[in-house]
Amino acid sequence: MHANEGLLTAAYVIAAVLFILALGGLSNQEKAKRAIWYGIIGMTLAVAATVSAAGGQTVLISLMVILGGIGGWFVANRVQMTQMPELVAGFHSLVGLAAVFIGINADLEMVAALAAREAGTVDQLAGFAATIAAKSAVELGILKVELFLGILIGAITFTGSIIAYGKLAGRLSSAALTLPGRHALNLAALVACLILGYFYLGGAGLWTMLLVTLISGAIGCHLILAIGGADMPVVVSMLNSYSGWAAAAIGFTLGNDLLIVTGALVGSSGAILSYIMCKGMNRSFVSVILGGWGGETQAASTVEGEMIEAKADGVAQAVQDADSVIIVPGYGMAVAQAQGSVSELTKRLRSQGKTVRFAIHPVAGRLPGHMNVLLAEAKVPYDIVLEMDEINEDFPDTDMVIILGANDIVNPAAQEDPNSPIAGMPVLEVWKAKQVIISKRGQGRGYSGIENPLFFRENSRMLYGDAKATLDQLLAQIGH
Repeated sequence: MHANEGLLTAAYVIAAVLFILALGGLSNQEKAKRAIWYGIIGMTLAVAATVSAAGGQTVLISLMVILGGIGGWFVANRVQMTQMPELVAGFHSLVGLAAVFIGINADLEMVAALAAREAGTVDQLAGFAATIAAKSAVELGILKVELFLGILIGAITFTGSIIAYGKLAGRLSSAALTLPGRHALNLAALVACLILGYFYLGGAGLWTMLLVTLISGAIGCHLILAIGGADMPVVVSMLNSYSGWAAAAIGFTLGNDLLIVTGALVGSSGAILSYIMCKGMNRSFVSVILGGWGGETQAASTVEGEMIEAKADGVAQAVQDADSVIIVPGYGMAVAQAQGSVSELTKRLRSQGKTVRFAIHPVAGRLPGHMNVLLAEAKVPYDIVLEMDEINEDFPDTDMVIILGANDIVNPAAQEDPNSPIAGMPVLEVWKAKQVIISKRGQGRGYSGIENPLFFRENSRMLYGDAKATLDQLLAQIGH
């Protein structure tokens, strides 16, 4: 091994260790910031090592890294916290697209390398083509399998992530698209890809992989379109896993150990997280990853009654009379950037001797608004921010629940309507409190696209308006 190769390997090992430390640190609130720095340092080291090993392409690759970094910095500064899930979905699509392009390019390089080997001009090759020319027949067969898997997973990740982005950004309907015979269509498409892969291994040529790209891209679109909005947090995690495996496939193709390790870390951790999230949402892991397999439901029950509107002054008086308050932050709080007002309200109520706590859904309450992060940013004491399992049994003894723009995570239909799209999903049992105040911009529905019976309950009152504006109105009437 040359000295440069040894340094490259050492850099990759250190970067991999830092990535592992980063993943481990994200499990703890206090260590999260340090974990992110581990990831930043690890990625910087990995990029620097890769650029240094690029040989004659160092300048070009360095320029691409700089331009990509500037673009990433620009996008990150413009994206709001509430847009992070769709941003992540967008980034996943880039990983999938990279896997497809690298797979196609690798095949072109392989054709050129084999032609040079037959012509006896191998000495004129350089870079990846020279590496391919030195491979045995068995190694070339393995390379073809890697290319096939990389393109298959990459195309599914690319198109699936684009659809997920569209749903999260509100540019596509969050409702599940259930085509007749959709499972048979998916199965037929997958079988077609496998047949094309068999032909490719037999020497049929690049056209087979181009068809695999198109067909697997259609699979990715169809799989995510078939998943309802209530399951989108799981989808984002699942696509994260797919992007990891696509990156690992790229690593095998390029012979890059770091990409293999990093891709495997992302792929396995994403799969584990998806499983945990499915368990937390009472969803079938297999059903979700297969585009809602077996998830068909009958029509949901209709909701009768009317929503009763409340005014800020009346709500302020009710809050003053309450001894125990639970606040449920939702997407509306995040959109309005109302966490500062929430923190101030909490401070004033606690100074009056009232018990104030926060209820966070373990899955849907984190993604799309990152409520726990926003609350920590606003200096809300972390010990009063409780998970669903910790606080659900306390709702019957609570005087008031204030819901800030949450919908599906507080929908009693999950427990009461077996035909509901969210049937069986664990929810915050807010309706058991003595009084429920729901702050919403309007009467719109949540990601699941269904009506919420909570809004029609006798103990529920609707406080319409921007979450920050309505909270500021309450603060004006509640003493310090």
